[in-house]
Amino acid sequence: MIWLLALAAAATPKATPELIARGRGLYAVWCVACHGETGAGDGPTAHTLDPRPRNFRTQTFKQGARPGQIFTTLTKGVSGTAMVSYKNLADEERWALAFYVAELKAGRK
Repeated sequence: MIWLLALAAAATPKATPELIARGRGLYAVWCVACHGETGAGDGPTAHTLDPRPRNFRTQTFKQGARPGQIFTTLTKGVSGTAMVSYKNLADEERWALAFYVAELKAGRK
């Protein structure tokens, strides 16, 4: 696991406006159904999930809220929740999502 975090940290791209915009588009496809448009954990399917999806602005992230930690969560998923692994997405797409979620957490989007 430590090697995975080190690898992810070593390959961290720069958080450009273009990458964050790409993350916003990917979020609309892959995340909004559970986490909602603003990341409040109130997407249309949220009420069917136990535990409910994380509210990015108010709740603690189980695996950390820095972009590299969010990238790892997107890669591995979260055991015991509906948060699955998104290994089906390319690394760059997961980084874009990680940066966008970090923006939601900070209240900037």
